[in-house]
Amino acid sequence: MPYADVNGQRIYFEDSGGAGAPVILAHGFLMDHEMFAPQVAALAPEFRVITWDERAFGLTEWDGKPFTYWDSAADCLGLLGHLGIERAVVGGMSQGGFLSLRAALAAPAVVRALVLVDTAADVDSPEAAAGNRGMLDAWAAAGPVDELAQAVAALIINDPAENERWIAKWRARPKELIVEAGRCLEGRDDISPRLGEIACPAIVIHGTADTALTMDRAEKMAEKLKGCDGVVRIAGAAHAANLTHAELVNPPLLAFLRGLPA
Repeated sequence: MPYADVNGQRIYFEDSGGAGAPVILAHGFLMDHEMFAPQVAALAPEFRVITWDERAFGLTEWDGKPFTYWDSAADCLGLLGHLGIERAVVGGMSQGGFLSLRAALAAPAVVRALVLVDTAADVDSPEAAAGNRGMLDAWAAAGPVDELAQAVAALIINDPAENERWIAKWRARPKELIVEAGRCLEGRDDISPRLGEIACPAIVIHGTADTALTMDRAEKMAEKLKGCDGVVRIAGAAHAANLTHAELVNPPLLAFLRGLPA
């Protein structure tokens, strides 16, 4: 299996290969590289699509130490370096977007453009943070038991078949892995005041039924990104719009990528 030794981690990745312009995509919280299968199918081979597993998720072999989304951004950039890619479209869903924004701030010369799916630049309200804390504590204590797993799957995915597939993946993993991942999520910094520093083109895609990160937060982010023309609204989609509503996400995504300046 393909791994890259980056920043003291052994990062799992998949690479569609080919001569197309590179696009690297990072998954959301509790997800892994497989959530972008619909985008890999639609974009490759016209584009070289790299998907990867972040610390504490998927097949990546992580050192178990505390980390931040700045560290995850460095992992993304390090993986590109490992692959010999000097410039790429960088993107992700939810926490994948958190790290993608930080990659654009940390290495603007590397980030050709941003793909931001159901994500935000700010931090959660106290009420939302308290809800997340309750979920994280319950998961760490007992794992994704039926009621909790179903509630989380409905929040993120909200598609019966996909819900069950991802719940099965969650149950196959040690419940303790959520602890440091949760601390990273809860402890992230508000980078919205820095969005004006990002000059590259950006597409913001957001589900209209996303209650994990509401549409107003995507709109505020899009307004502050100089290279963004507004939010692409995905009707009826919850948090993982790219997974559940690929037929609505992929056409504007392809148009955006095809329209990027060389």
